[in-house]
Amino acid sequence: MTPTLLRRSVSEFLGTGFLVAAVIGSGIMGERLAAGNVAIALLANTIATGAALVALILTFDPISGAHFNPAVTFVDAVEKGVSWIDVACYVPSQCLGGISGAIAAHVMFRLPLISISHHARAGSAQVFSEFVATFGLLCVIWGCSRHRSEMVGFAVGAYISAAYWFTASTSFANPAVTIARSLSDTFAGIRPSDVSWFIVAQFLGAVAATILFRWLVPNLNLRAKQVLLAHNSDENR
Repeated sequence: MTPTLLRRSVSEFLGTGFLVAAVIGSGIMGERLAAGNVAIALLANTIATGAALVALILTFDPISGAHFNPAVTFVDAVEKGVSWIDVACYVPSQCLGGISGAIAAHVMFRLPLISISHHARAGSAQVFSEFVATFGLLCVIWGCSRHRSEMVGFAVGAYISAAYWFTASTSFANPAVTIARSLSDTFAGIRPSDVSWFIVAQFLGAVAATILFRWLVPNLNLRAKQVLLAHNSDENR
């Protein structure tokens, strides 16, 4: 692994870790303060997650592209935005970062380091919600990155905040986050037995959005190559 790829992988680890810590930590805090009002707890969870996404994308985008999401990394590689070697480094970093974020949230709230979730999120409606959530997320990313790349962080944060409320699953839209949340028996958790269907739906949604944008934006893969060159610019220094 080159020094540049190592830095980018660490960026993905840290970004995904902070994202999951925000998701789980705000879920715990919201549930504790809401006195049983689930809507208030979800609102607190939503605000913290959306705000964290904006801040983290703005922070780490210049280093790694701020994917924080294996589905995003996969379709970026399909469009030649990153190499498959990058994928092999990014995805484990994202998954390990997510798990570390879950552990960090538990430590902050004096919970067991790992607690397998019992929060059921099963059924066709929830799985379809994850397809819709991830499809929309990639539409936002591909659409904004073409002409207004500086707005991607704000757009993604706004979209995920909205998707928390218009999807039955509360919009996980991220395989690494889904895996990490299965290790937290808290407000934001998901049963391990429900994880696989969520992940399948997430990848299908990401691929479907990418295929659509290949048609909507014929030079999509050229734009992806430009993003890759920006990420790798320090290799030429």
